[in-house]
Formats: sequence, C-alpha cells, structure tokens
Amino acid sequence: MSINAANGAQSANQYFITTFYKFLPIADVEGTKTWFNSLAEKHQIKGLIILAAEGFNSTVSAKSKENLENFKKDLLANFGLTELNFKDSLSDKSPFRRFVVKIRPEIVTLGTPDLVPPEGINRHLTPTQWNEVMKNEKPIIIDTRNWYEYKIGTFKGALNPKTEKFTEFPAYMDSQNISKDQKVLIFCTGGIRCEKGILELTEKGYSNVYQLDGGILNYLKEYPNDQYEGECFVFDHRVAVDQDLKPTVKYTLCPHCGQPGNTPIDCKRCDTHDHICEDCAKIEWKKDTCSKDCAYHYKLHPDRKAPRQVQPYETEEN
Repeated sequence: MSINAANGAQSANQYFITTFYKFLPIADVEGTKTWFNSLAEKHQIKGLIILAAEGFNSTVSAKSKENLENFKKDLLANFGLTELNFKDSLSDKSPFRRFVVKIRPEIVTLGTPDLVPPEGINRHLTPTQWNEVMKNEKPIIIDTRNWYEYKIGTFKGALNPKTEKFTEFPAYMDSQNISKDQKVLIFCTGGIRCEKGILELTEKGYSNVYQLDGGILNYLKEYPNDQYEGECFVFDHRVAVDQDLKPTVKYTLCPHCGQPGNTPIDCKRCDTHDHICEDCAKIEWKKDTCSKDCAYHYKLHPDRKAPRQVQPYETEEN
C-alpha cells in the first residue's frame, strides 16, 4: 500500500519512511551500491541499505511522499520486480542523518550466507492467520530479536532467547529441547530474520514452524493493541514505534550503552535533562550523567561543572 493512500495529506514537518528487504542474486554488488547512491540522490532519500550478493535490506525516509513513492518505483523497475512488501510509517522527526549503503556478507547476519530463502512464500502467516493460531491453538512463540528489543515489547506469551545477536539464535534453539513436531511461531521486526531463521530450524528438523509475514511492523498496521504488547524497537533515530507505528515518546537511546531507556536524569556535570536505561541507572558513575564524556569527567572531578553538550542531530539540516 502506498503512503499516499495510507496516510493522507502531508503536514509541514513530516518524514515518510519505508522498510523493505529482498533476497535475490546480485552479481555486481559494488555496481549496485553505486546505483543505490545515485537513486538516493535523485529522490533526496536518507537511510541505510545493507547490501550483499544475496539481496538487500533497508529502511529509508524522505521529506516528500512523492519522492519516496518514486524511489520505490525505480527500485522495482531496476530489479525487475512487480511488487515488494514495503512497510510504511510516518515520523515528525528525521530518522536518519544521511544515506549509507553498507556491503556485508549477509543482509541479516546469521553466519550462514549459503542459506537463501526460496522464491515465494515460505511458511508465512498473515497477521490474521497469526492471530487465529495464537488465540485458538497452543503454539510455542519465539521472539528472534535481541534481548533489548524484547524488553520494550513483544507478543503475549513469547519466549525471550536473551540473545545479544542473531547468530546466537540457533544455539538457543538447540538448548530448548522443543519437540520437532511442536507448532512453533517465530517473529521479528520486519520479517527478514525469520526468513533465515525458519531455514535454520527446518535444517534442524522442525517440521511445524511458521513465521509472521512482514514481522511486527506489518502486524501492527493491521492489529494495533491486540496480541502485541508494548512498543517495537527500530534501528534509527526514532528508537521505537508505538502501537500506531508512530515514533515513541517513551524511549530514547541510552547515551551510555545505546539501548532504549526511559529513566529520567539531570546530569550532575552539565545539568542536561536526559534519559538512560534502567541497567545503567544501577551503575554509580553512570546513573547521574547524560553522556560517556560527562560520565568520564564526573568520575574524575565530581565537583566540576561543564556546559551542556550539543548533540550531532541538533545541528543537522533536515
């Protein structure tokens, strides 16, 4: 669905965002990177594209909904695609400062570049089907994201693998002794981790495992405030989105560790009002400071004050 149809008229200060991925063979990765850079410049796009020989994975934004729609059209035409699952949302602040293409061995890191999802649907459940299974059956539901993503929101009854990175997920499954014919539902933010995760589980012998099509972002578009509880972490300056896919007003990134935080503090070194995560709030030399720099200097000289630090995004031209 286009942003035009989904969100109506544009406000004065609004950013149009889309998240998407595609597994498809890319023979000339460097050439494709150059093409993406040109495309972003043409349509005034900011964001991040992870690019590999197996495909691309991205979240991008534009100040103009027309520019973003034209970016999508050119993208589809270049790769010979008729459609792509674009997960759209809006923000009143810029989610990115620049446009970057990063070349990686995989577009989602599992450590298995040889595992490439087949073309078409591979055990996907639509949000409606997902709800039906959750409410009427007794599946095991597993969050394939990292522990800090799980912490601020997840599906009712979902297991937390407590992973730091996705490469730890296969070992977690090996440790659980789940029956190979047990019905298992897996999910992630936008669907891409599960594309590889389900292949890994199939290779391990799981015969009754399913993934949420389009991930949490696709689910919340259709079923806000239903089976998903809390907010959804996103990897940009929005930090997270709420049940209506709007940027969070609850969380900021902790300046000490980079995890989502909502513990308010007034920095004892520069008097800045900020928020840190609850884990850093337990650490003596971090709990009263608004940055790594302030924490370092406050620890050395607790009696000295400093002016408030201007953050990079505050000087950015949007």
